[in-house]
Amino acid sequence: MDGPDEIIHQSMRLKITATLNALPGGEQLEFNTLKAVLNATDGNMATHLAALEKAGYIAVQKDFVGKKPRTRVSLTRTGRKAFERHVAYLKDLLEGGG
Repeated sequence: MDGPDEIIHQSMRLKITATLNALPGGEQLEFNTLKAVLNATDGNMATHLAALEKAGYIAVQKDFVGKKPRTRVSLTRTGRKAFERHVAYLKDLLEGGG
């Protein structure tokens, strides 16, 4: 990899993708749980999730539980590959290759 993934490189997006990457493939995490794990605000999360979704790195599913809206997020295959490439880039940097 020539450089960092410009989408993932931003600190909060890196945290989001790392958290979702820790889940088994295709498993979803609820928005509020992800927000709490990362100690983020609603607006901050929404902005970064929108950027990741636009890049095709995450899938966002919205539905209702009873009458309450629920938003769940998962890392796509594209997102998982991008995260793995970004981590490989960072490891290479640490090992003096970058």
